[in-house]
Amino acid sequence: MIPVAANDVAFSIHAVLLTAITLFQIAIYERGNQKVSKIAIAIVCAVWLTAAACFFVALPSHSWLWLISIFNSIQVFMTVIKYIPQAIMNFMRKSTEGFSIGNILLDFLGGVTNYAQMAVQSIDQNSWVNFYGNMGKILLSLVSIFFDLLFICQHYILYPGKKANHIPKLDKEGVEPLIESSDDSTENV
Repeated sequence: MIPVAANDVAFSIHAVLLTAITLFQIAIYERGNQKVSKIAIAIVCAVWLTAAACFFVALPSHSWLWLISIFNSIQVFMTVIKYIPQAIMNFMRKSTEGFSIGNILLDFLGGVTNYAQMAVQSIDQNSWVNFYGNMGKILLSLVSIFFDLLFICQHYILYPGKKANHIPKLDKEGVEPLIESSDDSTENV
């Protein structure tokens, strides 16, 4: 049986509560012309349908460990999807302007201490089941640490202090409007 630490359960409950608070804030606060993309809505719907289908498959046979493994796989998949757009945007702009590196440093610290915790537990229990018995936790930490290192390299090595060349402001249709300059300071005196 896979040992479950109380802090892992507390972390999961904490994550669910904060996600619920974030979703509530999205619903009640004004977002201007920002809206959730159709791709994001499709992904969320597909994930919820998959999770519901897996729950109803696990229900008659009480395959709860299998269900948790599926949920872990979904979490890893969603984490990869969460990080890719930011990595691509930083690469395309050749800048990390407007990007909070502080959260990435904290996330990296959390991933490293997660491995330290599992190592200490494994030494204490005289078993390495913490590493091979919970692939969801291992993969989630690996994905997070990989993208954290990528963002740290982008911020401090590849694009240190660079301002974005051009950040287009899009109209409601997602098109960059043509704006003619009416600045009088460019006229000859």
